[in-house]
Amino acid sequence: MAGIRDRVGKRKSRLPHVSRRQMLVGATAAGGLAIAWGLWPRDYQPNLTAAPGEHVFNAFLKIGDDGRISAIVPQCEMGQGVTTLLPQIMADELGADWRTIAVESAPISPLYTNTLLVDEDSAVFTPRALVPDFVSDVRRWVRREWAVRNAVMLTANSSSVRMFEEPCRAAAAQARALLMMAAADRWDADWQECDTQDGFVIHGRKRLRFAEVAAAAATFEPPAEPMYRASAPDPLYGKELTRLDLPAKVDGSANYAADIRLPDMVFAAIRQGPLGATRLTGIDRTAGLASPGLLHVVTHERWVAAVARNWWAANRALDRFAPVFETRGTPISTDRIDRALKAALKADGFRIVSEGDVGEAMEGRTRIAAEYAVAPALHAPIETRSATAAPDGRGLRLWVATQAPTQCRDAVARATGLPAADVTLFPMMAGGSFDACLDHSVAVQAAIIALEIKRPVQLAWSRAEEIMRLPPRAPARAKLTATLNAAGGIDALVARIAVPSTNHEVRARLFDNSPADVAQRAAAGRADAAAVEGAAKHYAIPNRAVDHCPADIGLPTGRWRGNADSYTAFFTECFVDEMAVRAGSDPLSYRMAMLGEAPLLARCLLTATSLGGWEGGLAGSAQGLACHSMRGSHIALMATARPSDRGLQVEQLVAVVDAGRLVNPAIARQQVEGGLIFGLAAAVGATTDYQGGLATARKLGQLGLPRLSQTPEILVEFVDSDREPGGLGEIGVPVVAPAIANAMFAATGRRIRRIPLSGHPL
Repeated sequence: MAGIRDRVGKRKSRLPHVSRRQMLVGATAAGGLAIAWGLWPRDYQPNLTAAPGEHVFNAFLKIGDDGRISAIVPQCEMGQGVTTLLPQIMADELGADWRTIAVESAPISPLYTNTLLVDEDSAVFTPRALVPDFVSDVRRWVRREWAVRNAVMLTANSSSVRMFEEPCRAAAAQARALLMMAAADRWDADWQECDTQDGFVIHGRKRLRFAEVAAAAATFEPPAEPMYRASAPDPLYGKELTRLDLPAKVDGSANYAADIRLPDMVFAAIRQGPLGATRLTGIDRTAGLASPGLLHVVTHERWVAAVARNWWAANRALDRFAPVFETRGTPISTDRIDRALKAALKADGFRIVSEGDVGEAMEGRTRIAAEYAVAPALHAPIETRSATAAPDGRGLRLWVATQAPTQCRDAVARATGLPAADVTLFPMMAGGSFDACLDHSVAVQAAIIALEIKRPVQLAWSRAEEIMRLPPRAPARAKLTATLNAAGGIDALVARIAVPSTNHEVRARLFDNSPADVAQRAAAGRADAAAVEGAAKHYAIPNRAVDHCPADIGLPTGRWRGNADSYTAFFTECFVDEMAVRAGSDPLSYRMAMLGEAPLLARCLLTATSLGGWEGGLAGSAQGLACHSMRGSHIALMATARPSDRGLQVEQLVAVVDAGRLVNPAIARQQVEGGLIFGLAAAVGATTDYQGGLATARKLGQLGLPRLSQTPEILVEFVDSDREPGGLGEIGVPVVAPAIANAMFAATGRRIRRIPLSGHPL
């Protein structure tokens, strides 16, 4: 669609086009689905397996005759502590003894669908401003129903506690009622007069252990509505309980996908060639087959794998096979990516957010503009992608860390031709993920190899393979243009952000099993509201617009810790700092003047500057600020940073967070501290250049990650709150780079507008 000129700039940004016909057809189709699904009977029952002497109470709890309570966790444990947080919620409501709590991963079931994430995604994907309410509501209902029926058990968007606190608490309340019913039946008492505490059902001076009544309790019918426990004198909720996964991680007994050992198992390594539309055209079979320890070679149109008695021998064999790949189209390179982003920023875009009238507000007034850029960001978890697959006669067993178990199973089923019911998936903990475990390539590859060689195999990607093949967080460029009022405050702001349509890519890969290059090409040019999420949203700016300028960079991109907020916060907070300096105002006071509609964030900002000893942003102070809100949480960060003979030195990070109620303050602090360190890594490195379709980095040491000696003093404080819990896994990431960039300006007088933080021209 051609752009049309207006008074804001050279070209007016496009709204995502929705014709009247499309609207009516969409509403009719969605309405038809709503009626059909509403009439389609469904009854989802727990599909848990009970061991001898163990009793299933509901989808979230099993209690054994030995007193052990198994908490069923439907989310991937990837360091965020979900295998402690959800059991802690259940144990508190149940009145259990924490020492009796065990954890099991949930099987695939619609009962564990992450409907919160689906609802939030719907709100971003189809903003209400673009369609009538009834269409939006029906579409959202249809998406939720589709997700439930397809058991979309996603772990993402810091949603684990936000989504599952209430279901877990309700499940524990129902199980507690059943235990009290069974005990009251023995005592010939009214079960509603009973209580639970420390693993006992109590009634006056009478006490029965949960173990003594578990079998009988499982046969009773729970009340129609959960009857929640009254406030306990010593609640588990809010305590800094030791993480349940910690002992096994400390002593090395915790199992990851690469720790699985099976009889007759062998090991595989893989090479996949350059990014893009790549095909394997040949291998040197003579040299490869002579490799010591080689057992099998498996070729696929997109990759080649070597199988040996150990992974090292398999990986060495690949060097001898010397695979040759052919890539159609222009090879991906850093120069091509930069050119595509610059071109997209100048071209027409899609107006995603529109408040007030920026055209009228900017008419005839002096505009102030600045451009910013961020490089692709790598996941770089400690554990590279790995999976263990074993044929079991009729089907396949699979051990893998995944943030979407149903979609992982279905991807394997499609690739192998097996019925989904014949693929048994064992979800494993992830040694970090940062959304890398939404990519199921390694599981599919392991399954194909196992079925071809007809024996158990463990496939692990090398570090080089992971750096090259895992889709990174998208690179982006932005141009922010503003006009100021008489007091120097921002009166109008237009943020144009050039970035790929990542979320369309991810959906195609995750739900349609599209290859990365196919998904990238299909998504190019499409409006993606989630790609610009978080841009200047918490500031009270009378006239504000945010445009998405889709960039076709050729490089497949993916989700990453913090997602779009990780760069939109950088653009916003750096630009606000520049406007404060231009207005001759203290960066703290300047922000506070625009946070009248965000009191929780304003409180965090005031507290952080008080704790950190804010000096007013004076030249030479080396202090910088940034604040942000996302996933129901708010954070303010004060950074102290300056150049040194060793390069950029970040001396201190002071963060204040309002995340509502904290289930476990120790884990909350770990998550924020981890997010700050993750954000620091991304601020100074965690990226690579691309040349000839390949990443130029091959090892962790080449990613410019900060070392222990470069780790700053970190202070994290939480605001006491009784609000519903907010997300904590990502909130620390977005504010680090802008706070450090602003601190470097205070220290040196030079603006840094690029991540990784450098003085290179844009």
